Amino acid sequence: MKLAERMQRIGNETAFDVLVRARALEAKGRSVVHLEIGEPDFPTPPHIVEAAKQALDEGWTHYGPTQGLPELRSVIAQHVSQTRRIDVGPEHVCVVPGGKPILFFPMLALLEPGDEVIYPNPGFPIYESMIQFLGARPVPIPLIEERSFSFDLNVLRDQLSDRTRMLILNSPQNPTGGVIPAEDIEEIASLVAERDLIVLSDEIYSRIYYTAESPVSIASLPGMKEKTIILDGFSKTYAMTGWRIGYGVMPEWLVDAVNKLMVNSNSCTASFTQRAAISALTGPQDEVEDMVQEFRRRRDAFCAALNQVPGFRCAIPGGAFYAFANVKLTGVPSHELADLLLNEAGVACLDGGGFGKYGEGYLRFSYANSIENLMEAANRIQAISRTWANG
Repeated sequence: MKLAERMQRIGNETAFDVLVRARALEAKGRSVVHLEIGEPDFPTPPHIVEAAKQALDEGWTHYGPTQGLPELRSVIAQHVSQTRRIDVGPEHVCVVPGGKPILFFPMLALLEPGDEVIYPNPGFPIYESMIQFLGARPVPIPLIEERSFSFDLNVLRDQLSDRTRMLILNSPQNPTGGVIPAEDIEEIASLVAERDLIVLSDEIYSRIYYTAESPVSIASLPGMKEKTIILDGFSKTYAMTGWRIGYGVMPEWLVDAVNKLMVNSNSCTASFTQRAAISALTGPQDEVEDMVQEFRRRRDAFCAALNQVPGFRCAIPGGAFYAFANVKLTGVPSHELADLLLNEAGVACLDGGGFGKYGEGYLRFSYANSIENLMEAANRIQAISRTWANG
């Protein structure tokens, strides 16, 4: 037997590859500072854990509705209505195991071979992976460092065509930490409002931002709610990456298709995690706010330290927990530099080229680590910088 041809079109996430290599070095006795994996290093808030324990004790261990528990969908709808200033109900909500199904299922339901999908580059690798897997045509739009890693709107305008069926937005963004300004969101909405396409708005980092105002969801603009799929979840905001629970908010006409794909793949999302998710949204939010403030402190200190490294230039991210450092002036290709930092300095980070061609020349560092470890990583990078500074 051979693998199907489509398997040649599916990609991977380099973060997990680098983690494996870093663990192998540690197994040999090497010290490694882990700045490669994008997950909060905080524990899940205790009241959420207690809600899960209670749910297990109460017997929430069986199948639930494919679309999600009605109580959770109602709470999500209320949360999204308040935070995005739109009117949605539980009928618009699909609860799924993690955020990625809200990338895969709507794409699978909507895209035909040859359809074009516009997406941010550098961007989350699974965007391009799924587009190619389905035989659609990926159309990358560069994120511009000088625009705080927002779209080049002129390029976006030029790339829209009659074949464009989907536009992917991600704000706050992985890997750059960029937040799309409100005026850019308004311009994007004006460009697509009359087109036969749908916007997939990846808002998984919606609560992790450092700007004065919360990031704007394109769904909140006039006429866009019926053209937008909101992807969000609990992994980043509540440090629940291993719980595998996310959700999509979408037009009702798409919900049935997503439910069919869910029932054919996962049946449903684990019932006890859904009970915990209710507690996450309705319970105290202090730990979320404290986590974001700590991320801000780490961001400021780590980016300042990176900007002292010869050949490094690191913009201050507006959200998420990633520093995306421009390393072009080192004269070392970014993939080689990432390997050098891992193997020689014991700092695990990611080559920006792993997030698309426009990410080449950058390194992504996750500052979801203690400030002590971040400063240690910065010191190690500074120490090894003579490798390129003197070359």
